[in-house]
Amino acid sequence: MTWYKKLKEYFPQEEMKSQEHFEVLLNNESKNYYLDEGNNHILLYAERDKFIFIDYLYVIGNVRGNGIGKQLLDKLKLKGKPIFLEVEPANETEEDTQRRLKFYKREGFEHASSVHYKKTSPVTEEEVELEILYWSPDPALMEHDVLKGMQDVYRELHTYKDEELYGRAFEPTEQALKIHVDKTNILEEIKS
Repeated sequence: MTWYKKLKEYFPQEEMKSQEHFEVLLNNESKNYYLDEGNNHILLYAERDKFIFIDYLYVIGNVRGNGIGKQLLDKLKLKGKPIFLEVEPANETEEDTQRRLKFYKREGFEHASSVHYKKTSPVTEEEVELEILYWSPDPALMEHDVLKGMQDVYRELHTYKDEELYGRAFEPTEQALKIHVDKTNILEEIKS
């Protein structure tokens, strides 16, 4: 089974990019978009001058809890840059969302609780609301910096060639990602 099929089976359809979208990003050197695939994991990420964005991190179910995810994150942390990623909001009926949030909390990630992120799924055209988590070697990193980085990700990766690949333009960046001060911190409710 290909890495794309594995991701497609695990991640909700509304959070997926098309296979063609992945290929365009992976084949464009200026996007600095990478695939790290092993027998037990798939990691897709982009590296920028000032941060790293994890697009997808998947560890095969039967080996979860063996430290593979931690090793992958540690390898990225060694680059000394902040790391940003998107997660589904906690869902009590979805065990994986709780486990995922616990994992990132244990690994020192913070919730960018003031960043509001709502976009239209490229595949299903459903409205999707996601949360932004970040880790930084610099404790002075501000959520405003996270917002700016995620706006870059949205512009340069998520909506890259959107009309060509999906037949339509997606929401403007400032509409999809903005500051919303009244949000709850989703990691505060997670017990380690």
